[in-house]
Amino acid sequence: MSGCISRASQPTGEQEKPHVSSLAAQRLGPNLVGVVDLDVDDALERSFIGRLPVELIATLRSEGERADYPAGTTVYRSGDAPRAALVVRGLIRVFLSSPEGRQVTVRYARPGDVLGIAVVVGGPAATNVQTVEPSSVFRISARTLTAAARRDPRVSWAIAAELNRRLYDVLEQTAVNAFGSVRQRVAVHLLDLASDGQRPRGRLEAHVSQQELADAAGSVREVVARALRDLRVEGIVATTADRVLILDPARLYELSGSPQAL
Repeated sequence: MSGCISRASQPTGEQEKPHVSSLAAQRLGPNLVGVVDLDVDDALERSFIGRLPVELIATLRSEGERADYPAGTTVYRSGDAPRAALVVRGLIRVFLSSPEGRQVTVRYARPGDVLGIAVVVGGPAATNVQTVEPSSVFRISARTLTAAARRDPRVSWAIAAELNRRLYDVLEQTAVNAFGSVRQRVAVHLLDLASDGQRPRGRLEAHVSQQELADAAGSVREVVARALRDLRVEGIVATTADRVLILDPARLYELSGSPQAL
């Protein structure tokens, strides 16, 4: 969601096969089902999918599956086949990469957000998706959803409304990037820089000096130093001379001023 252009090279999150819990796994026992169902049901209720016709929700629910990923995993790469997924747990970023390997984050997704609706409608996009925290998603059948949208105006309208909401979020985030406080801009840039170099199960840290961070945030070093000090006092980050370790990514995301966090 940020307008920060990072300094990292190619995306370093490595794709790896997730542990998948199929919803058909009710045969495996009540403990597994209890955890999976509660998490997924809560996310569905919070998402736009929860406002679709009941029969369609039931179909998507029965066809879907849950996948759990460690932090730093790239779960979708530019050019992959279109697919949709509901965020069940964690924090996930969507970003673009330049031919030179620079990155810009265009969205952070939290539980209840649905990823991939735009590519399901419009086809593959030049975006990548990476987990910032250990995260879980519920995979949604793009075929079932688009087929329902073609025959049921309620579904197509719900998808249009979701895409409209995403557009407004982007406009609001653009305003944050342009007019937000130094604290907000520092939070945005720290998340971007740290996410760029994160590997699966690795620590989330930004290799950046206070002066470099000040330059990126459009401020001066003294002001950025105060912002970092406040973040340290709150237990959100830890710092050294040339790096910032993010201890609480979710809280830092909230401080970034994202429309979804306000």
